[in-house]
Amino acid sequence: MDYLLHILIVALIYAVFAMSLNLELGYAGLYNFGHVAFFGIGAYTSALLSLAGLPVPLGMACAMVAAGMAGALLCVPALRLTGDFFGIATLVFAEMVRLFFLNERWLTKGPMGLPGIPRPSWVGTGIAAMPMFLVLCLLLTVSVFLLVRWVAVSPFGRALKVVREDEYVAQALGKNVFSLKTRAVVAGSVLAGLAGSLWAHYITYISPGDFTLNETILVLLCVVLGGKGTNWGPVLGAFAVVFFQEALRFLPIPADLGRLIAPLQGMVYGLALILIMLQRPEGVISEYRRSRVC
Repeated sequence: MDYLLHILIVALIYAVFAMSLNLELGYAGLYNFGHVAFFGIGAYTSALLSLAGLPVPLGMACAMVAAGMAGALLCVPALRLTGDFFGIATLVFAEMVRLFFLNERWLTKGPMGLPGIPRPSWVGTGIAAMPMFLVLCLLLTVSVFLLVRWVAVSPFGRALKVVREDEYVAQALGKNVFSLKTRAVVAGSVLAGLAGSLWAHYITYISPGDFTLNETILVLLCVVLGGKGTNWGPVLGAFAVVFFQEALRFLPIPADLGRLIAPLQGMVYGLALILIMLQRPEGVISEYRRSRVC
């Protein structure tokens, strides 16, 4: 039961993380390969403030603000680039943030990481706190889902989709493309900061190794596999990826092949994803399928 609760909590955190990226990728068409940086900024900000004695909810709020400010800072140089160049700039930013976490030991303790991160007082501690933490994650995930759904049907969301399809058309319609993209990145960064703070307070230990390119690829997979530009797609993709990863732990691999378990799991994981993407290149939920649930 505790293991199932753990999987559900992780899936909900990744659902928030995926929805934050979907604001940039699905609606604005921005391939942010450094999105994990804001996840990490949120995690470290909330963890450091909580360890310093600040209440956890206030630390999480500050984490969202810090991640949003970092997103706004990134927009100044990065959004002057387009296409692949924007993606490379965000990737470099993420690596800079990771190296900051790794090298500034006076603040982050470097590769040793930050242990003992507290959870909200009403949640409790240890394994007994998992049901309440699941409730917290569920409430926040539903709130983020409703917020993103509202943004999608708002004039701002519709303008973002015009920018995604053709920036010149958006400019011809009198839209400030730079402003629209900046707001999309800042909003996505704020939600990524929320996901990062949830991760830090759930795991209670973070280190720079938690915020590498692999995490960006994982959340990008959640969005693309589920269906970018849709409301339910990132949520479905997050649950599918997390549950599939955990299911691979139970492959019937002989004990004497223990050293091959991780590579074989990776091969099966990659093969399954390739087959799924070949069959459903638009994702499990297509943006262009007119349905109320999408």
